[in-house]
Amino acid sequence: MIKVEAIVRVGAIKKVLTKLLEIDYPGLTVYEVQGHGRQRGIKEHYRDQTSLSLLPKLKLECVVSGPKEAQRAIDAITQACQTGEQGDGKIFVYPLSNVIRIRTGEKGTFAINDSDHLPGKPKPKTPATKR
Repeated sequence: MIKVEAIVRVGAIKKVLTKLLEIDYPGLTVYEVQGHGRQRGIKEHYRDQTSLSLLPKLKLECVVSGPKEAQRAIDAITQACQTGEQGDGKIFVYPLSNVIRIRTGEKGTFAINDSDHLPGKPKPKTPATKR
């Protein structure tokens, strides 16, 4: 299992979501963060003093079952965010030792790949329980 983490421009989120929907990603977590890379943030000048401020960014996290799925997520994020200018963002890839779905106790790829949890897929009907 692999965690794909990306820091991207705030304005790129709609394109990223559209691209990820095309590949049926299993789930996504989005954080609002601040930071700077090579562009060094925004320089502010006030009474002969210069300071750097941090730029607003989004941090996206997606956990997938294997390298093939990770590459598909990486390609989708790259296609959505790449402008060729500084500040497009970065993608980080981490191996995961385990994932546990709290609700059911499922572990490993079963916790992230269950077909009834994929976007755009209808949930299967569950049989009624007797009381």
